[in-house]
Amino acid sequence: MNRYAWWKYATLVVVLVIAALYTLPNFFGEAPAVQVSSARAGHRLDEGTVQRIEQALAAAGLGAQAIQYDGQTVRARFASTDEQIRARDAIERALNPDAANPAHVVALNLLPRTPEWLQRLGAQPMYLGLDLRGGVHFLLQVDMAAALDKRLEGLVADLRTALRDKGIRHGGVRREGNAVTVRLREAGAVRGAEDLIARDFPDLQPSVREEGAETVIALTLRPEAARRIQEQALKQNILTLRNRINELGVAEPVIQQQGLDRIVVQLPGVQDTAKAKDILGRTATLEIRMVDESPEGLAAERDATAPVPFGSERYLDRNGRPVIVKREVILTGENLTDAQAGFDSQTQEPVVNLTLDGKGARVFRDVTRDNVGKRMAILLFEKGKGEVVTAPVIRTEIGGGRVQISGRMTTQEANDTALLLRAGSLAAPMEIIEERTIGPSLGADNIRMGFNSVVWGFVVVVAFMCVYYRLFGVFSSVALAVNLMLLVAVLSMLQATLTLPGIAAIALTLGMAIDANVLINERVREELRNGSAPQTAIHKGYEHAWDTILDSNITSLLAGLALLTFGSGPVRGFAVVHCIGILTSMFSAVFFSRALVNLWYGRRKKLRAVSIGITVEPASTGKAG
Repeated sequence: MNRYAWWKYATLVVVLVIAALYTLPNFFGEAPAVQVSSARAGHRLDEGTVQRIEQALAAAGLGAQAIQYDGQTVRARFASTDEQIRARDAIERALNPDAANPAHVVALNLLPRTPEWLQRLGAQPMYLGLDLRGGVHFLLQVDMAAALDKRLEGLVADLRTALRDKGIRHGGVRREGNAVTVRLREAGAVRGAEDLIARDFPDLQPSVREEGAETVIALTLRPEAARRIQEQALKQNILTLRNRINELGVAEPVIQQQGLDRIVVQLPGVQDTAKAKDILGRTATLEIRMVDESPEGLAAERDATAPVPFGSERYLDRNGRPVIVKREVILTGENLTDAQAGFDSQTQEPVVNLTLDGKGARVFRDVTRDNVGKRMAILLFEKGKGEVVTAPVIRTEIGGGRVQISGRMTTQEANDTALLLRAGSLAAPMEIIEERTIGPSLGADNIRMGFNSVVWGFVVVVAFMCVYYRLFGVFSSVALAVNLMLLVAVLSMLQATLTLPGIAAIALTLGMAIDANVLINERVREELRNGSAPQTAIHKGYEHAWDTILDSNITSLLAGLALLTFGSGPVRGFAVVHCIGILTSMFSAVFFSRALVNLWYGRRKKLRAVSIGITVEPASTGKAG
């Protein structure tokens, strides 16, 4: 009746071992570290950079506990914060001799001290939120007016191209304030333009007026179209920020919308506000232009002192060679929907495959048709500085919106280029309107106070259960400890971010978990008072309490899911821990505590009493005390 099969015990042991392994990394803490990454997108660090860092540390009399190189960043960890700051200054001097034009980003960070054998098992600690780990918080304001201006400028070019393609003669398409005006003289051209606008430009609201011999069609954005453009601009900015920050290896950044025109960026573990601003400032703008292959342009490429032709500019490619490109921008990152690295089907060389939107495909087809044999440059602008990512030769007209970039790239260079192109450009400029730095010492205080609250809550609950329910209270306390371990293990497996509200949810979970054990113990007591034999009382107690436990926990779980669905920020952090805690508490309170009871009492064929904190005289049994 009260015995488990051996496989159930084996399953519980396996679960406990796995939970212990994934809980362990959270007890090793974090080490102060210095993180080095390239200040220029698309340029990776190499082993030479690692050697320069080691030499700089040795010259400063500092020794790193470990130096990790992952292909994108170098992270050196130290024993104390003082050594970390001294190391940052030494590395900064060695890698960035020209402070006005730094080649590397050197930032303070925190790294877990998890042993390698645990890391090989895939066991990592939970991420800690800004309030526990320290870091920087920014609130950015998106310039929505600029997003609308940018869209209107694009519509001017689109409308001019569409009129030319349809053979509609006009007197000019230009921007006038918040409107785009089209001037027409012929009645047939007016009708053709109106039909074209109604069919291909549904976002524009036309208004017709007469000015002398000309008919002027003034086009303004419809209100719903303006709202959609602003929403898309905000989403694109968030995506671009996430792509650029993720490339720099910042652990668990928080990038989310706040209101209609603001973005919150939180970078846990980054302690240097200036470097965090540098990370945000690295959002790139992509442009496609034609290379100036006139005699003057070619001469300017060969000789850095030669003048650049009028209407062109000089930029450097990734190898430092000058490229003369025309000022006219053919396409921007807005027209790029995807960029993936791949291989050419014929030569098997690494290439980058681009996918353009409808407008981009049309413009690209026309440009490539008219410029076969000429070079087209793809430029990336960061902080106002442009760099030529690649400048391939146009072999043939390219239609369908699918473009292939090749040019003796390595596989790594193709992946880097695809990443940069996918990052795209900001749809609207942003400015930082609020910044806040939370030091690691404050985060440590929050962890200490939160940990103390959980520990003291656990101790009080355990003391009460052991005194009130005797041996069954001990079983309940062990199950409660297992529940806490399971909860931490699951959060670590999911690589969830723990915040102060999350710690509050853990404390609440302890109270809810012990509530299930109280229900079970009271049901067992009730059965004993009603005269049931001890073994029968244990069996019925667990069986009858299960329905009540299930009902109460499902109700709490629904409330947690509602918080998870409709909440944001700290509320979602609380809800995640709350929901996981409910599931682990049901497992530990019912199945694990039942296993302990069965292991202790199930072996006894003639059980006369159970230690559950009462003394009763059942009709056909002994005492329970």
